[in-house]
Amino acid sequence: MKTNAGFPTLLTRFFTDRLIQQRHASPHTIASYRDTFRLLLQFAHQRLATEPARLSVQDIDAPLISAFLDDLENDRKNTARTRNLRLTAIRSFFRYIAYELPDHAAQIQRILAIPAKRCVHVQVNYLTRPEVDALLAAPDQSTWSGRRDHAWILLAVQTGIRVSELTGLTHQDVSLNTGAHVHVMGKGRKERCTPLTKTARAVLKAWMKQPMPGDGRVLFPNRSGGRLSNDGVQYLLAKHVTVACHLCPSLQTKRVSPHVLRHTSAMELLHAGVDTSVIALWLGHESSETTQIYLEADLAMKEKMLEKVAPHTGRPCRYQPDDTLLEFLKSL
Repeated sequence: MKTNAGFPTLLTRFFTDRLIQQRHASPHTIASYRDTFRLLLQFAHQRLATEPARLSVQDIDAPLISAFLDDLENDRKNTARTRNLRLTAIRSFFRYIAYELPDHAAQIQRILAIPAKRCVHVQVNYLTRPEVDALLAAPDQSTWSGRRDHAWILLAVQTGIRVSELTGLTHQDVSLNTGAHVHVMGKGRKERCTPLTKTARAVLKAWMKQPMPGDGRVLFPNRSGGRLSNDGVQYLLAKHVTVACHLCPSLQTKRVSPHVLRHTSAMELLHAGVDTSVIALWLGHESSETTQIYLEADLAMKEKMLEKVAPHTGRPCRYQPDDTLLEFLKSL
């Protein structure tokens, strides 16, 4: 199929037709792709001195995209993972227009051939039980915001929900009757219900009786009644971690993000003997293989495995230097 549509039209169709109508992409995916192209268009504007609405497909070539990806890492200090995430969005767009612009097949193939960057797979970071207790004690529960923060931190640690799922919760998503649970729409539009402990149920029940700003639908609203942003959650968490460091100094050596609370939930389930396939369902993972990262990070489990292995019969000995003549010959 050949078309005369320009780059702005194709990009608009990519979001409205491809992502929203055909793929039913989640708001989180759309926001991620949107941010990628905003950054790319701003970079192209600076590099080419052309307004984004006047760019053509020929302008967005492989050298420009490669320079953009390098700029993300070198100037914006993005990680290799973020770079690869941006590249994924760009590849998705050019695969989409490949069917509409056969005359640009060579240019598109060069773009699709840009490789993802290999990155170090670090072990997951998580909090111990004393660190969790210190974090839960940090918010000032004599204030409205303190009670809110205590409630969402407890919910995040107990259920392991993602930050985007947490901020999107409404009062209708929480059931406090028999079989208390929280209902979320997860990644890939996968619904799941996660049960609540008695403590979490009691905290949420008390919180939901609080007067809420706005229309009262959002479970953990900001001061104006709207949803907390992801950055807002990170800011609040960092503030409470600073306070918790005085109660538990080990927190000073850890970088605590909302996703670390998710890892903490998974590790507590693992330490309780829950099978990784069940943990995968609990967290809403697409594959149980994703959950293997928690096995790799569990040093206590590795130590138990080591105890079951027969020790090697090594014997300590003192270092004896080589003969001076042999040492001379070895150095040649």
